[in-house]
Amino acid sequence: MAKPDLDTDKLDDAALAILSLTLHDGNRVWKGIDWSITDRLHAKGLIHDPIGKAKSLDLTEDGLARAEVALAKLFVKRSVDPKRSQP
Repeated sequence: MAKPDLDTDKLDDAALAILSLTLHDGNRVWKGIDWSITDRLHAKGLIHDPIGKAKSLDLTEDGLARAEVALAKLFVKRSVDPKRSQP
């Protein structure tokens, strides 16, 4: 897959939103993704079992495909068609 031109502002906002789910002690958040999210992803068959000492997760084939679609849908910058931008 070619590396898409990502809207990093949207990515940063999404990362902050996910990090905020682990908010505690005022303004502190955990570095990792919330366990309830990984539990749901596993229940949906999108990642392999997240239980263990590893700090990484393995996506399933379905998870990888869905991640690619979501990344493109939510965060890839759209080129502006000059023909469509005219009133």
